[in-house]
Amino acid sequence: MPKVLSKPSYQIAAIATVVLFFFSSLRHILFKSGAYDLGIFDQAVYLISQREVPISSLMGFHILGDHAAWILYLLAIPYKIYPSVYWLLFIQSLALSIAVLPLWQLSKLNGLSERQCITVALIYLLYPAIFNINLFDFHPDVLALPLLFTAVLTAKKNNILGFILSILFILGCKEIFSLTVIALGLWLLLVEKKRSYGFLAIISGLIWFMIATGIIIPFYSHGEAAGVHRYSFLGSSVSQVSSNIIFKPWLILGHIFIKENLEYLIFLILPVIWAFSFKSLWYLLPAIPTLVLNLITDYQPQKDLTHHYSLVILPFLMLMVIAAVVYDKGKYARIWSLICFLIFAKYLYFTGNYLNSLDSWQATTESISRIKDNGSVLTWPETVAHLSQRKEIYMALDESKLDNLEKFDHILLNQRHPGWLSSPEKISNLITRVQNESNLKLDYQKDGVFLFNKK
Repeated sequence: MPKVLSKPSYQIAAIATVVLFFFSSLRHILFKSGAYDLGIFDQAVYLISQREVPISSLMGFHILGDHAAWILYLLAIPYKIYPSVYWLLFIQSLALSIAVLPLWQLSKLNGLSERQCITVALIYLLYPAIFNINLFDFHPDVLALPLLFTAVLTAKKNNILGFILSILFILGCKEIFSLTVIALGLWLLLVEKKRSYGFLAIISGLIWFMIATGIIIPFYSHGEAAGVHRYSFLGSSVSQVSSNIIFKPWLILGHIFIKENLEYLIFLILPVIWAFSFKSLWYLLPAIPTLVLNLITDYQPQKDLTHHYSLVILPFLMLMVIAAVVYDKGKYARIWSLICFLIFAKYLYFTGNYLNSLDSWQATTESISRIKDNGSVLTWPETVAHLSQRKEIYMALDESKLDNLEKFDHILLNQRHPGWLSSPEKISNLITRVQNESNLKLDYQKDGVFLFNKK
């Protein structure tokens, strides 16, 4: 039998991993990564690796109360070898890149030549969201991407064990992916005629959705699942939102037919517009839950190619791409993908946005190196992920945490570049408060950077 995977597939995946990891690491080194969400997940994974309860001081509750992402416990394994936030950045880059391998096998199953497989792989990697999501801190969501490709592949190859494992780990990445798994099951049942695989996915998705949203998340967060407030017009709980979407669909009509959604759909489809046909629309069935949730919310980050909210739509767009290449429709696909990448990918941030605080980069680096213990820290958002391996870390913009400055062992502030949702005036006032209301001593000051340590 001929090899399904060939040397180019591994080479492409390896090169992509190196490139993506380089840029995400560079962004972090330039102090442009954020507390939300790299700092949150670094703190949680670090605490798990130290056998501590992973309560996020930034969110105020156990990390499982966020999205029931139990896969974070597996990510703590390399932290036991050496705790470093770069593990998360590397794992994210690796997950985005190795999706090429099951995608390559799916291409081969459809009879594509090696040259055509390379084309499909490049179309995937040049899809702008891949580069942009890799830059947007870290999210366990990305681990679901290669797993979704693998779930489709194992179902097509009648590999029941591989399918079960893929579904299990997809569900462990985020509770909302239960809906994607259910829709995947419907697709396998109705389109692929894989009855056992379809029913297995549907039942697994339903059970986990009920457990995660009804038991795990409320227990650990003492509230509803994250993001429910983005659909407040449908209700204040997961059950109300779900019920109204199913039984009162007219409630969402006014939130769908808007200009922002048209722009979102154009951005989403444009990189692979040449692959669309009425016959291939069935491939998008598993993407419908995510697409609908992104369309009906008023939360703008769910309607772009910069954030991770459209991630699980991509595998099914790529199934359309494979089908189109089978019918020889991808003649200029590589060129088109490159053009779309050059237009929509955020690589130019490294020549502009990511360089605007270089004048205090050295001072920030030096001040962080002077915090040598695991005491509580108050700092600006862009440095949180550099100091998050401790039980208590807070952002300087959170007024509710600033009533008692005495509880902090270290306060690190940047008056020149105050960071996300702050201003020089706010930081100036906070510096004055620290000097007047606490027993913290000014330990370092340079280029607008102030570090206060307990005496």
